[in-house]
Amino acid sequence: MIKTKTVLATSVHFDDTNIYMTLNDGRVVGCPMKWFPRLAKATQSERDNWELIGDGYGVHWPDIDEDLSAEGMLTYSK
Repeated sequence: MIKTKTVLATSVHFDDTNIYMTLNDGRVVGCPMKWFPRLAKATQSERDNWELIGDGYGVHWPDIDEDLSAEGMLTYSK
């Protein structure tokens, strides 16, 4: 049996065009913010108001009612 480590988010941050999620294994994964329209349209203050959900399985932005999972950041493609 192969054991796999659960990938969890520990934090998020933004630059002008991208979202970055830091994972519990030390990786920092980035995606274009335009892939997530609610985040792209949000103010910096709304983006900065985030919370980890499910012990890091994802991130929630209460001001814009947006959720993004750690696994989603690794597998999202458009």
